[in-house]
Amino acid sequence: MSAVQEQAPVATEVPAQRVPIGSPVYNQILEFLYDEATMLDEIRLKDWVTTLAEDLVYTAPLRQTRPLANQAASIIRTVQHYHDDYRSIMGRIMRLTGTKSAWAEDPPSRTRRMVTNVLVRTGDAPDEYKVQSNLLITRSRFNFDEFDLISGVRQDVLRVSGSSFKLARREILLDQAVLGTPNLAIFL
Repeated sequence: MSAVQEQAPVATEVPAQRVPIGSPVYNQILEFLYDEATMLDEIRLKDWVTTLAEDLVYTAPLRQTRPLANQAASIIRTVQHYHDDYRSIMGRIMRLTGTKSAWAEDPPSRTRRMVTNVLVRTGDAPDEYKVQSNLLITRSRFNFDEFDLISGVRQDVLRVSGSSFKLARREILLDQAVLGTPNLAIFL
């Protein structure tokens, strides 16, 4: 056998198909993201948790400023602002809503989430969608006259669940290498 014949066949990966803007599935996903932003802004965490899959992975890796030639290395996944799963998020929600020990969010932040530039592709499983969206959050605390701006891109996996979706994966890539907020006790 020649060297060419001995090589293993190259697996051809089926590329994710773009879901057209304005299609029924795209509109349902957009509605899901808007509803989620509203629940979080209104601090309806017990409602929000019903939209989470039980195998959820929720992360926000650090960013590091790198030269243009090293942009691929600007995301540091070994150190993260968040690395949560369903159980740890449930623990955070119970602490925020059921105890007096959540001092970082008592009184709670006033937030406004703007979700834009939503791109949807088919997922790796037939009932999943890969969703990329830009996020801008304003966050105000106490009676201060300044507010925090937090921006980034979210890479989500949404799984069909009945007539809606469940959030199965979320990776938030923040634009800031150094966050200008004293804590990150809110969900992104």
